[in-house]
Amino acid sequence: MSNSAAKPSRLDRTRSDERSEVRSAVGRFITVGVIAMMIIAVPAALWVRAESKSNAMDNAIQQAQRLADYSIGPLITDDLLAGLPGSTRQLDDRLAPRISDGSIVRIKVWDSGGRIVYSDLPSLIGQVFDLPSFAPELLAGGKGHANLGVQDGADDVHESQAGELVEVHVRTTAANGQVVILEAYFNDDGVRDEQNALVVGLIPTFLLSLGALQMAQLVPAIQLARRIQGHQSTKRRLLQHAIDASDLERQRIARDLHDEVIQDLAGLSYALEAEEMHSTPENRALFGQAKAILQKNVRTLRAMTTELYPPDLAELGLPAALTRLAAPLLEHDIEVKLHIPPDCDLDRDRSAMFYRVAREVLANTVKHAKAGTVELTLMQDTDRTILLIHDNGCGFDMAADAPENHMGLRIMRDTIEVAGGTLEVRSWVGGGTSVMATLDRVVPVRTR
Repeated sequence: MSNSAAKPSRLDRTRSDERSEVRSAVGRFITVGVIAMMIIAVPAALWVRAESKSNAMDNAIQQAQRLADYSIGPLITDDLLAGLPGSTRQLDDRLAPRISDGSIVRIKVWDSGGRIVYSDLPSLIGQVFDLPSFAPELLAGGKGHANLGVQDGADDVHESQAGELVEVHVRTTAANGQVVILEAYFNDDGVRDEQNALVVGLIPTFLLSLGALQMAQLVPAIQLARRIQGHQSTKRRLLQHAIDASDLERQRIARDLHDEVIQDLAGLSYALEAEEMHSTPENRALFGQAKAILQKNVRTLRAMTTELYPPDLAELGLPAALTRLAAPLLEHDIEVKLHIPPDCDLDRDRSAMFYRVAREVLANTVKHAKAGTVELTLMQDTDRTILLIHDNGCGFDMAADAPENHMGLRIMRDTIEVAGGTLEVRSWVGGGTSVMATLDRVVPVRTR
């Protein structure tokens, strides 16, 4: 199979690029969607966890309140309040099953003065400690209080090694109507289980809803990406057609100049030379001067045809074409410094774009820059290729200079930007001009 048969066409490469760009756009949309879901889901999970903890604390308060009102309060007798021996037996028997099965870790009953009148741990009965700060409000009829954590208060010596516990304080009344505070400690397993159950129940539903919304938006997002890509593709094709038409017109003009005008002028030059040889001495100088002017114009026209009809990039390659492009600057006493790698892996379209940019910039340098030195650098890494051209000429004011004076560069900028690259022009009066063209690197398909 020949190389030409295996080499992908420009249309194939364009379609491949378009599909790749659509895939990239869809990939970015999905990535942003996933990140947005995580940004929403993490605070939502924390909020659900906090709400589930608050709900579990409320349930613990209700559980302790029922325990206080129906199981403990009626059994707090005058004898128990007075601390008489044997007065705790009935209450011990009532609470023993709950303490033995681990549902309750510790029970304390406080009077309004901070004295423990009852506890399942007998050594605590009769001891006096400072009441918590919320105790006055609680004794006055306020809502119960619960917290989850490691208990390290002065009265919690026996509970501090048990890890995190749920501590609940509720208000109740003794058998004689005296207001007391029940302090109950519950294992944290119930709270954790309730938290986890609520999180596991809500978060998947929440994430599925967000995922469904994301999928519902994916189809119009793909359609929008394809529509935008279609507009960009149309613009790219129009610009490419304009550039191709410009190249064809340049070739036609160069061919007409070479085949007609230059040939006629060359023939006229030979005729003048013949007339010079046979003319009188007084006319010989005039014929010689006319022949010299004519030959100079022929050389100028031949240089113009070379500029109008560039060398074949497919045969020379971009480095050699750029080197040849810089040669005419030497005729204008402009020093050219080239930094071009011998090998450059670029496809034909991108090579042509870089060549056109260099041709336009160097032509402007000769016409307008009044430069003594031009430096042309071609750099390539794994991701992109950069063409940098800098001169030390007079420069120009980019804010004041009319845009129509740089129509060629404007067309090149549009072409490169549509191809996904950039073209930057920097100049200031007296500081020279720098032009940098950047394109993503596309390694051409090599065939055997």
